[in-house]
Amino acid sequence: MDSIVVTDVRLADSDKRLHELGYKAEFRREMSLFGVLGISFCAIGILTGMSSAFQTGLFSGGPLGLFWGWNICSIFMLLIALCLAEICSAYPTMGGLYFWVCKMKPDIPVLGYCTGWVYAIAMVFVGTSGNLSVALFLASLAEVGHGRTLTRVEIVAIAWGANILSGIINTVGTKAIGRMSAFNVWWTLGGTFVLVITLLVKAPVKNSAAFVFTDYQNFTGWSNRGFVVLLGFLQAVYTLAGCETAAQVAEEAKRAELLAPLAVVFSIVGSWFIGLVYMLALLFSVQSISSIQTTSYAIPIAQLYYDAVGRRLTIMCLVVICVAQFTAIVMAFTASSRLFYALARDNAMPARGWFMALNRNQAPYVGIWVSVFVGCIISCAYIGSVVAFSAILSSATVATMLSYLQPILIRCLWPDSLPERGPFSLGRYSWPINVASALFTVFTCALFILPTAYPVTSLNMNYAVLAIAAVILLVGLTWITSGRRTFRGPVRTVEEEEGDGGKPETAM
Repeated sequence: MDSIVVTDVRLADSDKRLHELGYKAEFRREMSLFGVLGISFCAIGILTGMSSAFQTGLFSGGPLGLFWGWNICSIFMLLIALCLAEICSAYPTMGGLYFWVCKMKPDIPVLGYCTGWVYAIAMVFVGTSGNLSVALFLASLAEVGHGRTLTRVEIVAIAWGANILSGIINTVGTKAIGRMSAFNVWWTLGGTFVLVITLLVKAPVKNSAAFVFTDYQNFTGWSNRGFVVLLGFLQAVYTLAGCETAAQVAEEAKRAELLAPLAVVFSIVGSWFIGLVYMLALLFSVQSISSIQTTSYAIPIAQLYYDAVGRRLTIMCLVVICVAQFTAIVMAFTASSRLFYALARDNAMPARGWFMALNRNQAPYVGIWVSVFVGCIISCAYIGSVVAFSAILSSATVATMLSYLQPILIRCLWPDSLPERGPFSLGRYSWPINVASALFTVFTCALFILPTAYPVTSLNMNYAVLAIAAVILLVGLTWITSGRRTFRGPVRTVEEEEGDGGKPETAM
């Protein structure tokens, strides 16, 4: 009985804080720390991100770039997580990055508007790319298991199925998402253990420590050793992006002002450690880097497994990664749909009533299915050009990092922009940590749009710069044509009645 009273008090405190920020509690608070942590952990997708992008670092710097790049980038991504967690603790709302920017710089509404839209597009891109990765893993399974090479049309059809299934699961509601995120945590931990043991036991040749920590490889064509190693950093940043997703379910979490920021930070800490263990197992077990570079498999890491553990165990390992990939990417559409809801709530979206509608499972279903529809359309780009689709994938990470940059840069330029502090605070270290995080974010955004191969041709050009420019242009046009007239920042959905003891009511 006492525990029920304590829980009710904590829920009341969380709803009170949400009320102070101007919003009526619309969602049931059903997520615990483990569930919220699972959301961010799933969004990062350490096992899947590492597996999908491993070849990027392997061909750009080799084991040397992979190992040191992973640890260096993890440190800076942890600093970014600390910055975001501090703001999240003060403003535990569904809008996340978008809402934080609006609250810290209310006199410049265009910053919040652009942050919200760029981040929403980034989440849809992330979900789309993740579901295509699911399709590519399944295509690799077909090649390894049955020797059948799937066509691009077949791969896109599978990606469509993954998109639709992601939408169905999200439509079921908060409980389903929380349980899936918890499942993903245990599946990733158990799956990583299985993969690591399988690789270390079955690999016929184990590489030396000198190879793992110092061997340099270059398949890029660039001659500058330092630049090549830096290109390998892209793998780490791509894998570790996503820690802020916990903020998107803050209004569905118990004691969100503490649990959401803790989830943001510990998802990076856990991913850093698990990713390091998995990476070391891969590096000690890789048999031939050149065979991975020339592989015919849809996902290059399938060749690494095939060379190290044989056909049957490769199938098992790919299944483990594929399941983790799908459960992780469901959370991208969770984030995008909640962000659409938050933008609509503040008059930053057309068809406001539709995007704010909740079904009986408390799911903002319109935002979910818009994400699915757009994801299916974008997936079709893979049929015409792998290069074009790769540009979309890279732009997703750039858009995410640019969204991180907005609140962090505000904290650097206007140190007093966060007058309200939550229970998670960096204290006197806040400003220097924000400065370091901002510099790293700018650096990685620049790195992601540079050509990764030389000589640069129309087939290997990094078109991410065009994709991200198109996103920025689209968002800018929406602001000029409609946003500047309708958007003034967060809109209160509750008002204090005079003399009623502070009971909230919907604003008219």
